[in-house]
Formats: sequence, C-alpha cells, structure tokens
Amino acid sequence: MAKTHTGIAVLGAGSWGTALAILLARNGQHPVLWGRDASRMEAMAAQRCNETFLPDYSLSVEISLQSDLEAAVAGVQDLLLVVPSHAFRGLLQAVLPFLSTDTRIAWATKGFEPGSGELLHQVAAEVTGKERPLAVLSGPSFAAEVAADLPGAVTIASRDEHFREQLAARFHSPRFRVYSSDDVVGVQVGGAVKNVLAIAAGISDGLGYGANARAALITRGLAELVRLGDALGGRRETLMGLSGLGDLVLTCTDDQSRNRQLGLALAKGMNLADARRHVGRATEGADTVYEVVRRAEALDLEVPISAQVARVLSGELSPECAVDNLLSRDSRPELSR
Repeated sequence: MAKTHTGIAVLGAGSWGTALAILLARNGQHPVLWGRDASRMEAMAAQRCNETFLPDYSLSVEISLQSDLEAAVAGVQDLLLVVPSHAFRGLLQAVLPFLSTDTRIAWATKGFEPGSGELLHQVAAEVTGKERPLAVLSGPSFAAEVAADLPGAVTIASRDEHFREQLAARFHSPRFRVYSSDDVVGVQVGGAVKNVLAIAAGISDGLGYGANARAALITRGLAELVRLGDALGGRRETLMGLSGLGDLVLTCTDDQSRNRQLGLALAKGMNLADARRHVGRATEGADTVYEVVRRAEALDLEVPISAQVARVLSGELSPECAVDNLLSRDSRPELSR
C-alpha cells in the first residue's frame, strides 16, 4: 500500500518562510522548515529561534528544522517555496528529483523571474511539468506581524480547486483569513509590481514630498499595476483586491517594507549597492522593475513610474530628476489607458 503524504515543507528560512512555518505550527500542521545554510539551521534548532531574520519569535517544537533538502521533503504532500525570485528556478530543479508524483507545489515568492520575465507559475510548469498542481500565496502581510499572530488576510490562487481549498485550510485561522482564487496571473502580477511602486513611494517620502505626493503615487501606480495585469491575462477585480491594491497600500506606506526602505535609502543619496546593503535583506522590486518595464514595452503599455524607478536604480537619473520627469508629463484624462 502506497504511503499517504500529508505534511508540508517550507523551503526558505528567511523572515517570511519562518513566519509562515510559525503560523502553520500554530494551526497544528507540524511543518518542516528548510534552509540551505547548515550551520544556521543547527543554531536555529538549538536556540528555537531565527536570530538572523526573525529574532523576537520562538520556533515551537512542532517545527522540524532541516538543511538536507531530500530529508526535508520526504513524505510531504505540499511544498511551499519562500525564496527570492532569482533562486526560484534553481531550487525547483534541485528538489524535483526528491518529489513524489503527487507532491503539490506552492510559493510565497513575489516577482517576475529575472532575465526571462516569466511569472513563477510559468517557471514552475517548465521545471516540474504542466500536470502538477501549483498555487501561489500572496497579499498584504509582514512577517513579524504574522509571527506575532496579529490579524491579517491573504489570497491563495490555484487553477486546481482541490489544491487551493486544501492549502487555504492549512493557513486559515481566526487571526489569519485566507481567501481563494483561480486567478494565478492576477495574484502574481499584483505581488510583483507593488514592490516596484514601494521603492517609488520610499523615494518620494525620503525626499520629503509629503502625503499628497504619496497618495497620488499609489493611485497612479495602481493604474500601472492594473494596466499590466490586465494585458497579461489577470482579472481587474483581483488586482483591486488583497494581492493587488491591498499589498500595494501596505508596502508603500509602512517602513517594515524592505522595498520602501530601499527607496528611502536611495533618496538619501545612496547608490543601489549601498542601499541594498543598508536594507540588509532581499528587495525584490530592484530586480522586478526591469522585467516590468520590458514586459510593458513589449505590450506597448505606459508604466511611467516603474520606468523612472528603473532609471534611478541603474544610476541613470537621480531621484529628484526622476520625480521631475513624472511631474513634467503632459496633463491627460485620468481614465486614459
């Protein structure tokens, strides 16, 4: 008789992966949390804490800590990848030989794949096959608040109804509401583009341009997000929901956002390399912005805020010049595409 696979493994022991493992354990799921650095995982096991990325929250004994990838995924039904977008394909390729045919794959990674410009469901299908159930978890959520059991809500999207409902049940709790969707494209576009716009918001606030400018930037940024998502096949109602507008507002307005922190650092005159070192953690928007601009150009879409962020990050423009370029654009009807 075949062994029944029921568990879940979280691959990626950064702040977000650790927070999601804490949530799963709180929900009685007994997750495995995997990280590639053996010495750090050993320290986490000894201290029952992620001192590097989430030091204020303990790891319950229900969380199994692993640095051996094969051991981490042995016997699990579901995988949740929580690694930067540039590492997504490589991790899938590494773990694929250890998966059973019925293992399902989800991710909480946000962004287009750097270089190819593909959304991550496209990458996953290429690596693991088109028949394997896939899902994405996204929405307005900071790791520390999830670990602290503060109220929040996210969306899980999958084209496999059975998978998305079962995965939602793993994460849903009285303090963490999970909505389900079949709009995999829309949920991913929202999660990717909002990081670019959060950099812009950080630049604006870092330059002292005030609340009026921030509100205008978020609103016009939402127009860019919807424009691109619509062209790529996402639904507008998704982009106006938790994984679009909700995540955009969160990351543009709160200093827990790493991409907003990056924008603040750039506004102080740091170059990109120094700004990333200052933030000290992954800033997906700095990679995603170039893919957003390329995809928009290929589709003949205007994304002026994203385009100016790309020019700042490349060192072509100062933050002040980028803002001047946006403000000097000709007046136009607000609802024009």
